[in-house]
Order: sequence, then C-alpha cells, then structure tokens
Amino acid sequence: MTRIFSGIKPTGHLTLGNHLGAVRQWVDVDQHKSDALFCVVDLHALTVDHDPARVRRLSRQAATLLLAAGLDPARCTLFVQSHVDEHTRLSYLLECTASDGEMRRMIQYKEKSARERATGGSVRLSLLTYPVLMAADILAYSADEVPVGDDQAQHVELTRDLAVRFNQRYGHTFTVPKAVLPSVAARVMDLADPTSKMGKSHAETGGIVYLLDEPEVVRRKIMRAVTDSGSEVVYDRETRPGVTNLLEILAACIGGSPVELAEGYSSYGALKRDTAEAVLELLRPVRERHAELCADPGYVDAVLRTGAERARTLARPTVDAAYAAIGLMPPA
Repeated sequence: MTRIFSGIKPTGHLTLGNHLGAVRQWVDVDQHKSDALFCVVDLHALTVDHDPARVRRLSRQAATLLLAAGLDPARCTLFVQSHVDEHTRLSYLLECTASDGEMRRMIQYKEKSARERATGGSVRLSLLTYPVLMAADILAYSADEVPVGDDQAQHVELTRDLAVRFNQRYGHTFTVPKAVLPSVAARVMDLADPTSKMGKSHAETGGIVYLLDEPEVVRRKIMRAVTDSGSEVVYDRETRPGVTNLLEILAACIGGSPVELAEGYSSYGALKRDTAEAVLELLRPVRERHAELCADPGYVDAVLRTGAERARTLARPTVDAAYAAIGLMPPA
C-alpha cells in the first residue's frame, strides 16, 4: 500500500486556503486510498520568534480542526511532530548528509531570512536547517508520496537528494519519495491582494478567511474582496486576478469550471454574494464539529496519543537502521 506523509505548521490559524489547498485532499482522497500519516509539525514553528503559549494553542487547534474537517483516526494516523522523537533523531543524521550550499539555495530560506534582516531581526540557525528536519519527517516513515503545493516542491526534491545520497554512502536505508500535486486542491489567493497566496501567518488579515471566523466576518471579508478595473466578470488570472480568485474559490466550493461560472455573472456584487454563501456553507460543518471536539478535549488527546504511538512504531526501525548504517554504536 502506498504510504503518504504530509504536515501542517501551527504558525497561524488555519485558513480557507489551507482547507481548499490541502486538507480537503487529505480528507476526501488521501486517507481513503493509502496508509496516510498527517502531522502537526510544531517544531517547524520554532524557526522564527514565537510565543510558546501560542504555539501550543495553535498546535492543538490545528489538530482539532483536522479532525473537524473529516480526518478519521480509524483511516489515518494523526499526531504532533514533537511527540515522536524519531524526527529530531533522524534530522541530525541528515544534517550530516546535507551541505551548507544546499541549505542556502532554498528559496524559502532566502525569502524569510531577507524579511528577518529587513526588520532588524536575527536569523535563527533553524531557519537554515529546517528543510533537513522536513526531510526527516518524510524519510522516517518510508513515505512513497508527499502531497505538496508548488511552494514546497523544492523541499521534497531536497528530501529525495538526501535519501539517494545517504543510500549511496551507507547502504540502502530510505525510500525515495516523490512529490504529488493534490488532484482536488485549489490555490487560494489573499482577498485583499489577489497576487499573493492566502497565508495563515500574514501580518495583514483583512484578506484572509480563517476556518473559525464568525459567519459575518467571512461574509464581510469576501464582500470587500479586491476586484479589478471594469465590471465584466472574466476568468483571467493575468489581467483579472481578483475576479479570478473569487471564481476559483466558488468553483472549489460548489464544483464546476471557473470559466463556465463566469458566464453566469454580470456583476462583481452577485459573484461576491454567491462566493460568500458557498464558503459559509462549506465551513459550517467544520465549525460545528470543531465546537463539539472542543467540548471533549479528552477525545482529541486520545487521538493524538494513539497517533504518536503508531507513528513512533513506524519510524523507529527506519531511524535505528540509519543510525547503524552511518556508523553509530547501538545502546548497550
């Protein structure tokens, strides 16, 4: 059976973009067709300045929302990264396999470190090395496939390179995974800036729909979405990014082609109203189930505990084999 690994970082509240771009794929497709592991990658949230209490709170909220969205513990393994020591055990071995040049060429490191320096902040070493931890996340579980968006494809390529290099130097130890673009994903852009991806850690939140936003807040954000000059509803990402974003969100919520949906609208206002209603209907059961799960925290704890136990059982033989292959003595 194909094994899939994917994770979500608790650096902000989960958004409509996270749901349509990744979580829905996990729920509707991945957990049904494969041995799937889904992880709240909390260690990755430590690469920049952070509030410890907020990281804990967002980690739990992310896990609860994944369950609320439809991940079924009977069909998949859901756990928190820091609960499984094998991630950090393997990460150091892969740091000993990677090169400094590889790390500094990573696009996200270049962008994030530039932002940190521009604001007078210091760049943490972990920001440089976290792609190696991401590789460890994947390789520890002998994952065959990693569902990712375009912005993470470079990290999977690094993972492949490290797996091949380790296998060549020390003997076959790791499965070499491949990146898979989700088949039902949508790329959701910021409603206030439709040329930028809707990100959960953006400083400006007016164009971001969060899964736990109150219905009136969701409606207001969509009705205030930036559109384009003119009034004709046309699907064209280059010249009409605002309208195109709304059409793609609507299509992702109700099905159908954005191009065909555009033909049914003569005004931006009508498109915004229908998009708002479609998003509210999509998020309603998630919000309701989230409230139920928050009222039963013991259930969430049990799911995460069981998930970590299974993840540990799966990862430990591979990581132990890597320790032996690279030349480390077994414990007495």
